[in-house]
Amino acid sequence: MAYQPIANYGIIGDTHSAALVGIDGSIDWLCLPHFDSPSVFAAILDDERGGRFTIAPVCPDDALTRKQLYWPDTNVLVTRFLSADGVGEVIDFMPCGEPADAHQPHQVIRRVRVVRGALTFRLLCRPAFDYARAEHETTITDTGAIFTAPAITLGLATAVPLSRCGGAVEGEFTLRQGESATFALRRIEADEGCGLALDEAEAEALFRQTVAYWRKWIAQCTYTGRWREMVRRAALVLKLLTFSPTGAIVAAPTCGLPERIGGARNWDYRYTWIRDAAFTLYALLRIGFKEEAAQFMDWLDERCHDLEPDGSLKIVYGIDGRRELPETVLDGLEGYRGSHPVRVGNAAAEQLQLDIYGELLDAVYLFNKHGTLVSYELWMHLRQLVDWVCENWRCEDDGIWEVRSGRRHFVYSKLMCWVALDRALRLADRRSFPAPRERWTRVRDEIYEEVLARGWNEELQSFVQSYGSDTLDASTLIMPLVFFMAPNDPRMLRTIDAINRPPSEGGLVANGLVYRYDGGRSPDGLEGEEGAFSMCTFWLVEALTRAGRADRPRLEDARLIFEEMLSYSNHLGLYAEEVGPRGEALGNFPQAFTHLALISAAVNLDRALGTGS
Repeated sequence: MAYQPIANYGIIGDTHSAALVGIDGSIDWLCLPHFDSPSVFAAILDDERGGRFTIAPVCPDDALTRKQLYWPDTNVLVTRFLSADGVGEVIDFMPCGEPADAHQPHQVIRRVRVVRGALTFRLLCRPAFDYARAEHETTITDTGAIFTAPAITLGLATAVPLSRCGGAVEGEFTLRQGESATFALRRIEADEGCGLALDEAEAEALFRQTVAYWRKWIAQCTYTGRWREMVRRAALVLKLLTFSPTGAIVAAPTCGLPERIGGARNWDYRYTWIRDAAFTLYALLRIGFKEEAAQFMDWLDERCHDLEPDGSLKIVYGIDGRRELPETVLDGLEGYRGSHPVRVGNAAAEQLQLDIYGELLDAVYLFNKHGTLVSYELWMHLRQLVDWVCENWRCEDDGIWEVRSGRRHFVYSKLMCWVALDRALRLADRRSFPAPRERWTRVRDEIYEEVLARGWNEELQSFVQSYGSDTLDASTLIMPLVFFMAPNDPRMLRTIDAINRPPSEGGLVANGLVYRYDGGRSPDGLEGEEGAFSMCTFWLVEALTRAGRADRPRLEDARLIFEEMLSYSNHLGLYAEEVGPRGEALGNFPQAFTHLALISAAVNLDRALGTGS
């Protein structure tokens, strides 16, 4: 089988882990039991060796039409196959909902049914444990198959007869109109057997339970404006990417998907960045999900209680809070369409990124304002962090984009240090918390004046990437969003205009899509190019939206760019990290940050447009 486009996948999950299901009926990515566990299926990273679980009709490709959709208001995925002989579908989900049992096995349910005519399906289940590094034994039983690896055992329970083929199992079965077959792939103990096959009633009950869970959850969404379906789908994605035991949200459920086909910019995003905090909390709070915001706040609270010896924070943590994420290369996997190396772990965990303190303090401030009042104990930890910022904000750092070309005075980093001081002062005043207000105010003002003096390029008439540079950076679009600059301030308007030009004219926008920066003018220590950054496009929409409240043409531009960006989602409304030169999805998929930015842009743009547009 050939590699599918990244956009050809849908995602299912149970808030512990997630699987990518292709429009061809193949599960090509799954890690168990958690998001950051070693993979069970990884065909998306190596078509030959990675492992997959495919169920599809035995039918020539040119005689088959495929469609994929979500059951309305859920994360239950339907892959439909239409042919002259019949219409069949595979319904994929990972059970969620009551009864909530901590010992309930994580499992993937695949229900195959025919709704017209008759179809013969072929099944192939070929695990490749531990990123295809671990050998396993395959045993056929009366109720399915067992795959035993050193670190994990999986059972595939079904009433369909299976045969062994090396380390894989396969089978063919024919269904007629109204008939169905169910397959349950679950983690099991080594000696318990694969379990009994689910009968139709049990499969239906699990399906209904899972549908009810997702519908009940999304019903909390308070957003009723334009683009409602896209906002709700983005919210459902964020919930899927939440690790429920801790409240952490992974940046994406995948690793190694390239930012350029054949390139080396291939990272592991199955962890939680402090940077995501403010954006996550803001997006969730704005559309009514206070419980999820509170869970993520608890995760942040724990990080503040577990500081580094020098009083600082790590920039990224494991979903369980661990701090060590050593980056290694999986030489045994060729990478998506030959994009190598495939990395697991993330060396960015050892970088210095000063911006995280602004994002953290902004998150706490917003939660205190719109969620629950924060405790005095947490405030004392935050006060320690703010004092650390006062001592270290003048340092060079590695920046928001985690460059590997050496540290600089990045404007975004200084800006977010200002946010840290500003939100700390606001929170102290709102709650009458004790704080060295005079010192914090002095440092905050010093940062502001330095950014305006050294982060502004008079020749370009724009804020730039780092002090003294002549390189634009899309991260400066955040300035009005965090209230550093008024959205109609002349410097901000000129920065927006400078960025919103095509690259041939020195800007960062091509066909409405925004690049992070020009890698040719500002080397980042990595080879190759990358696509347009989806999150940055939504940032441009927000910056134009805020400026457009006093300048209607900018508001109209914001709407056009936003609606064009919606067309770059895949057939299910999902976004990868980047958009390539042919409009293809690139990078890890689906990316939480992009869906967060979509929600924020939609909420603010809808409000700015009012009810009459």
